[in-house]
Amino acid sequence: MRIVGRGFLARHFTALADRYPGIVLLAAGVSWADGVSEAEFAREAALVRETAGRCRADGSRLVFFSTASTGMYGAKGCRGREDEPVVPCTPYGRHKRGLEEEVASSGADHLILRMGHVVGPGHPPHQLLPTLIRQVCAGTVTVHRGAARDLIAIDDVVAVVDRLLALDVSHDVVNIASGVQVPIEAIVDRIEQRLAATAVRRFVDGRGANHQVSIEKLRRLVRPEPLDFPADYYRGVLDRYVESPAATT
Repeated sequence: MRIVGRGFLARHFTALADRYPGIVLLAAGVSWADGVSEAEFAREAALVRETAGRCRADGSRLVFFSTASTGMYGAKGCRGREDEPVVPCTPYGRHKRGLEEEVASSGADHLILRMGHVVGPGHPPHQLLPTLIRQVCAGTVTVHRGAARDLIAIDDVVAVVDRLLALDVSHDVVNIASGVQVPIEAIVDRIEQRLAATAVRRFVDGRGANHQVSIEKLRRLVRPEPLDFPADYYRGVLDRYVESPAATT
């Protein structure tokens, strides 16, 4: 496997680096849903086009990481399914959807993975969990009313992708998530328990749209191996990572 990128996902996928010849894992580009400039979007788009072109030329399979976030699946009535039309509702979601279309039409063998909120050591500090941890430690947490997020541990992500590659899944779009929507307040509750801290909650409207992420296709693809995330899965994820020095930096 050739890994393109040096960030959070790329580092964790080095565990598979010696496996799957002919796979190019594109783990570089925009990972921040807010405040991203058009120049950053353009740089990622150029990288995707270049990498897809090389994969088409040499017959490699391109694995592209997209998003299963609110930006992709947050539209009213959306069921978070890969086999149904989606209407991205943020610039980030529209950007990722556009890149999906480029990859699919590039002529390269490919696998598009729409990722939930991935949690683990070395998590980018601007993303959800490190931000909430910093706010709890500072004593005040901003909570968007009605917000819920699908958390999945990076170790589980690597294991699931490993399974999909072993099964030779290609020319498809697959959600990689737990399928469990966790209210942000419940996430904050668990962080407070882990850190033995209490924070004042500041409730705000907007940006708190709930959304669903279906993992029916993922379950079907990995059969006969079972894939089940219990309702309290997120607690174990937080218990594994909240006290990690890398997560709390």
